[in-house]
Amino acid sequence: MISRSRKTFYILFCLAVISVLLVLLDTVVFSGGIDEVDKTKGTEDSLKIDEEQEPIKEKKLSLIMGGDALIHSAVYEDAKEGSGYNFNKMLDKIKPIVKSYDLAFYNQETILGGEELGLSTYPCFNSPYEVGDAFLDSGFNIVSLANNHTLDRGSKAIINSRNYWNDKDVIVNGSATSLDERNNIVIKEVNGIKYTMLAYTTTTNGIKRKQEEYVNIYSPEVVKKDIEQVRDKVDLLLVSMHWGIEYNNGVSNKQKEIANFLADNGVDIVIGTHPHVVEPVEFIDKTLVIYSLGNLISAQRGINKLSGMLFSVDITKEDSGIVITNPKAQFIYTYSSGNPRSNFKVYPYTELDENILPDYKKYYAELVNRVRTYDSAIAVE
Repeated sequence: MISRSRKTFYILFCLAVISVLLVLLDTVVFSGGIDEVDKTKGTEDSLKIDEEQEPIKEKKLSLIMGGDALIHSAVYEDAKEGSGYNFNKMLDKIKPIVKSYDLAFYNQETILGGEELGLSTYPCFNSPYEVGDAFLDSGFNIVSLANNHTLDRGSKAIINSRNYWNDKDVIVNGSATSLDERNNIVIKEVNGIKYTMLAYTTTTNGIKRKQEEYVNIYSPEVVKKDIEQVRDKVDLLLVSMHWGIEYNNGVSNKQKEIANFLADNGVDIVIGTHPHVVEPVEFIDKTLVIYSLGNLISAQRGINKLSGMLFSVDITKEDSGIVITNPKAQFIYTYSSGNPRSNFKVYPYTELDENILPDYKKYYAELVNRVRTYDSAIAVE
């Protein structure tokens, strides 16, 4: 038999062991033991999963649009540099503006047939490839080739032009060398928004097309077919329209008719060129219509023809479609000096002074009123 004193010893020993175990268990549970390690492991796994997930980006892009690049002999002679041409300095004032946008449109009014065909000026233009180089360097990446001067120098110039543009990472439309090329409408994507541009002219100065694809001439049937080919493949659809009456500050009935047709057929933005002067801007339902951006650069005479517009918007893709916000006009002026004219440079109106353009504030006010003819809410810089 175990003595009473020994029993007492065993009881006390067991109680001591139990007490130690309870202390150890308390430490594990409340002082960073097994449970705490498990929680930490779970948190680390969650963070790892979160880090691997792509952040949700808002589907939004910015777009700026400029008008006609009308390269008269005075302009390309001023750009002469060594054995080539450098137009970059003429655009350096607007380059920072254009570069700040995701997409930038302009109309290459004079065909880039290259110097090998012989450069030429009004009435039948041909321009050097360096014109395109300068606009690309300035950030333009959507180019219309459909206008009344596309056919000026014949099929060889059209082939040279497309060979030049096809080698560049841009969207071009409006002139092609084959029906396959004409019907292969390029679609691109930026920030999750798919987009393309179609381009048409209502006039060719009476020059007949040798082949249908050489220039896109506007007709409701042709345009409707082209729109149907791409409308369900893109979020944003731009249409460049070379239309209207030259040097007319207002909007013709034909422009209104075409604009309504394009709006009815789901075009998001109609970009007007050809009048060589700035014309009004309006929304037709959800379609933004810029009737004329005026000249981007030219050697025409008269403040009205030397004043153009850069027009910008923000595009957001929502479940219901794209939404156009922040429509804004910025006016530009092509400066030159001397006789013969030289030192061509495109200035934002915000950088003008009385030495560059006397009474520039008066011309600015006239442009503001003209742009807001139909919509007083259009912002102006």
